[in-house]
Amino acid sequence: MLMRTDPFRELDRLAQQLMGPGTWSKPSAMPMDAYREGDEYVVAFDIPGVTADAIDVDVERNMLTVKAERRPTAKAEDVQMELSERPLGVFSRQIVLADTLDTEHIQADYDAGVLTLRIPIAERAKPRKISIGVGSSRKEIAG
Repeated sequence: MLMRTDPFRELDRLAQQLMGPGTWSKPSAMPMDAYREGDEYVVAFDIPGVTADAIDVDVERNMLTVKAERRPTAKAEDVQMELSERPLGVFSRQIVLADTLDTEHIQADYDAGVLTLRIPIAERAKPRKISIGVGSSRKEIAG
């Protein structure tokens, strides 16, 4: 149901962590899980510390794009940062969805730092029983 767009995504993620925060022109990757649950395909993205209004989900044809921005928290003037390990900046992930998924009815939910997308499997892709007719409708052509 899902195809990766870049086989070297993990190497890119490590390189981006070493180079600093992501920008809109060069976003950092975000980890995800993808699995089938009944008649839905579920994709979950880890983006803790991001507000729901800083998340953008788009679908164009069968390309799903998720972008999020983790902004720095507002600090008072007398605060001195001692340690900052949580990455800030822009995070993005693109995945190609199979034609068997119904991209018109995607549901998105954001809870506890996890964005969960539920994508129904299209009716045409679900297994169905084909009835077999009995030979009473056969006709013979005589020449």
